Parts: sequence; structure tokens; C-alpha cells
Amino acid sequence: MNQSASKYDVIIVGGSAAGLSAAMLLGRSLRNVLIIDGDKPCNRQTPHSHGFLTRDGETPAQLIAIAKEQALAYPTVTFQTDLVTDASQTASGFAIQTASGQPFTSRKLILATGVYDLMPAIDGFADCWGRSILHCPYCHGYEVHSQPLGILARGETANHLVRLIYHWSKNLTLFTNGPAELTPEQRSFISRIGVPIVEEPVVAVEHEQGQLQALRFQSGERHELTAIFSHVPNRQHTDLASQLGCTLTDTGLIQVSSFGQTSVPGIYAAGDCSSPMRQIAAAVASGSMAGAMLNREMIEEDLTALTAAV
Repeated sequence: MNQSASKYDVIIVGGSAAGLSAAMLLGRSLRNVLIIDGDKPCNRQTPHSHGFLTRDGETPAQLIAIAKEQALAYPTVTFQTDLVTDASQTASGFAIQTASGQPFTSRKLILATGVYDLMPAIDGFADCWGRSILHCPYCHGYEVHSQPLGILARGETANHLVRLIYHWSKNLTLFTNGPAELTPEQRSFISRIGVPIVEEPVVAVEHEQGQLQALRFQSGERHELTAIFSHVPNRQHTDLASQLGCTLTDTGLIQVSSFGQTSVPGIYAAGDCSSPMRQIAAAVASGSMAGAMLNREMIEEDLTALTAAV
């Protein structure tokens, strides 16, 4: 491709569940759409996805393959595997640049870039993340219910997870990997419901191909478990939202309205980059909403321009 920028109605940065959902709505709205995706979804090593009607238990990769095939069946929707490195506003919309050096422009922009999880420095943790170290009981709790489970967390996060996961299994232990940082009231409550608190530092997660076997502690002792629930910090996959001046929340998510609109006119966001509800079903819903609302916005702009010219 030469260096003259290709123009689209909408560029969608991110081609996972949220981005493809938005693309399908826009394709059905006869919009000229480009999806650009780096092919590194955060759930790429998760073996099964649950809670998405009609597709419960399939792998995320299977779901995305079907979604991509269906979205690209609309002739005005195209897909490019690449990374968006720069984005800026122009007089007529937005200009982006990719890692491969290709420029594109569009009237509107959807950010569906997801988030990047930051793993703790515990040997084996990253290998088990999304497989047997889990972030969401609604996604994975049923498969391990009533089994020996652990929570790896401190402070208010630990208190929250104990209360939540206790519903799925009473055979539960809280591991805090150092001082628990619980209030006296929180510690008392956790003790009263019979959940042991282990504050010894964790040095390794023993596993077989991502399937948890045990936690190993500084003392050399081991605690056998089926799975662990834990929340890890994350950050935006890219700094595009900041480049474009979009407001972020206190937790680092892109701030959006209930329709997915960011603080910058013409830019919408959908999926994990703008919501703490990290489920495929939620991402699909937010992408669909963003696509529909963005199309409505363009309709109103075109009608206003048409009537002004008459």
C-alpha cells in the first residue's frame, strides 16, 4: 500500500469480541469499516469460555474465529493484522499509523483494545493464569465448585474474594503472600466462617501445563489445591486513549457513557478497556451498543448536513 491514507467511516482498534461485535453492527449498517488487531488477546491461553449463550464451553479462540468469519461476511468490513502505534484528530475525523507504516483515516473511531494483565513475580503464576488461576467465578467457578480452592490476595480484595468464592466452595483457604492487611473486623469475619488465613510468602505455583497442583511456600511446605482465584492489576494495552485525550477512570479504564461514548467526540470504546466486567458476553454487548450508537451519530450528522445544504 502506498503512503496515501485509506479513508473509512469507522476504524476499530481491536478485533476481539467487542471490536467484532461493533464491526458486525456497522457492517449491517452499510458502513465502511476497518478492524485492526494485533492478535494477542488477553484470554488466549484460557481453555474454555463460559456464560455466553449458545457457545458455553468453547475456547475463546473458537468464539473469535466464528465472530470474525461472520463479521467479515459483510462486504464493507475489512480486517488487518497490525498494531496501531499513533492516533490523532484531524479536521474531518481521525488519522492513525500502524507498526507496518500504513496510514489510515476515518470519520469515527472505536477503541476495543482490551487490557494487559500484570503478573506477580511468583514462579508458575503466569503459566496458570486463565487456566487454573482464575479471575472470575462466573466464568470458571462452576467447573471447580466444592473443590479445594485458594484465594491469593490481601486487604479489601481478599475480603471481597473470600465472601464471593465461599458461595462456590466452603473448602477455601486465603493466601496473602505476606501480611494480610485485613482490618480486625475482616479477619474476625473470615475466621468465623472457617476460612484459614495463610500469610507465609509464596515462592512458586506447582503445576502441570498450567493445571495447578500446589502452592509452595518459603518454608518449603506445600498446599495442594484445584484452583486459585486472584485479581491482578492491569493497564491499557496501548496509550491511544491518552494520545487522543480520552478521560480515564481512577482505575485506568477508558471513561465511557452507557452508550460507549468517550469524553472525546467521535471516539467510542468497548470491552475490557472500558469495563471491569471482563466477560465475552459483556464485551459483545458493549461492542454492539457502541456500533449502533456510532452509526446513529453518523446518520444524524449526515441528515444535518443534507438539510443545511438545501
